Amino acid sequence: MSAEKGSNAGKGVTRRRTESWGTEDRGECTHTRVPLITISESSLKVPFYRRVTAVMLPDNVLLEIFNFYLDETQSLDGWHPLVHVCRSWRHVVFSSPRRLNLRLYCTERRPVRTMLNVWPALPIVIWNTGNVGPMSLLESVDNIIAALEHNDRVYEINLGVVPGWLLERLATVMQEPFPVLTSLALWSDEERAPVPPDSFSSGSAPRLRSLRLDNMPFPIFRRLPLVASDLVDLRLWDIPDSGYISPEAMVDCLAALTKLQTVDIEFHSPRSRPNRTNRRPPPLTRVVLPALASCRFQGVSEYLEDFVAQIDVPLLNDFAVTFFHQLIFSNPKTLLFISRAENIKIRESDQATVVFSGNLVVVRLSQHIETVNHTGLSITISCTHSDWQLSALAQVCVTALRDLSTLERLEIREERRWPPIWHDDMEMAQWLELLQPFTAVKDLYLSKDVALRVAPFLQELTRERVVEVLPSLKNLLLEEPQTSGPIQEAIGHFVTMRHLNGHSVTIHNWERGKGPYD
Repeated sequence: MSAEKGSNAGKGVTRRRTESWGTEDRGECTHTRVPLITISESSLKVPFYRRVTAVMLPDNVLLEIFNFYLDETQSLDGWHPLVHVCRSWRHVVFSSPRRLNLRLYCTERRPVRTMLNVWPALPIVIWNTGNVGPMSLLESVDNIIAALEHNDRVYEINLGVVPGWLLERLATVMQEPFPVLTSLALWSDEERAPVPPDSFSSGSAPRLRSLRLDNMPFPIFRRLPLVASDLVDLRLWDIPDSGYISPEAMVDCLAALTKLQTVDIEFHSPRSRPNRTNRRPPPLTRVVLPALASCRFQGVSEYLEDFVAQIDVPLLNDFAVTFFHQLIFSNPKTLLFISRAENIKIRESDQATVVFSGNLVVVRLSQHIETVNHTGLSITISCTHSDWQLSALAQVCVTALRDLSTLERLEIREERRWPPIWHDDMEMAQWLELLQPFTAVKDLYLSKDVALRVAPFLQELTRERVVEVLPSLKNLLLEEPQTSGPIQEAIGHFVTMRHLNGHSVTIHNWERGKGPYD
């Protein structure tokens, strides 16, 4: 009998422990179902077990739980379900708006005026996706403007697909100061980018940290240091020809933004280039950007030359350049700029990766074993013909990069997702021009398609010149090597000639995706 009672008691404990929801018994939320936490003694023989509901937890414990929940949801509206549970939970949430990072998410599809009258005066995030749906365009614009009118609470603005007429409507609102605004992003997908009025965002934004413009000219760029002096992140993407900013004006503006850590300058087309007749010689003293750690540029090489000749960036550790195609590349000022950037330690890099794709070719320099303070340097050339890619790449390696004689690993491959269109008229001299600077390379990695192009070049090297190209080479790693065929015949001839000159080379199989460069 006692055993049976003990068994039933155990089943009761199991039921209580597995129960996850129950009815809260406080007056303010008697019909609300809330999570339960069951607390029991360690022994199943004890007949009494106390059950504690979540609303009986101290406020500081609930706050920790809510904070963890919101971190996991990653949603601006994630706090809404919490305040609808009961009055006590609502009190905990609204008592700690900063700790829980509470925001009001205003979009073009939400009734903003009604929403702002219902909720407390929390910071406002404005997000315009451009997807109006069944709502009228005027009504959607009214929702955005209704949120902007609370300029003292606007924390973030992201206006996507902005037509010109909408900018005119917004200009009158954006003349007011935005004291808590931290992020502003504007982008347009119109072929002819709309030009914001001069009065747009003419009010101050002392806490603005991030400014991102995509296909948007910005007339107040010169006044940016007065509007947002503490800017940390500046992204100017797809700058239209109508929004051209000269290198001198760019440097003058950046010089006053001493807290900048990230700068992206990306022009839409090669037509955005300095006027050759008005180009000035580099200044005797350069502007120091003391906090800049990352810089990305897309445009013509002449613009980059004029820009980097005027600045020093002691903390730069990420430098990515994309050049539009041109027949001749000469970048001596870029070469000096990279030499002055103390954190881009090209001499400590031991690996170069060259990637050919359908519309571009890129060379990246890095360390084989990445460290915590990993630095990066890459130069990309935008062009479609493989012979142009090879010629431009060879020029850039010689004129824009520092001494390549310290690199011990070289990988040359094609992009699998967007493979290049190889042309049969590629000259052997172009491969020679590309490979000659890499005098310290010990390991050469060639993908299958690249090996088809490089092997004939290696076969044509005479016995006297076979050790002049890649003189330190020890290992040749090929993707899917075969025992016979034209590639193997060409590679075999190269290896034999090297051996006869006392420079042996060993052939290895390279499994892409499992090697150190993948």
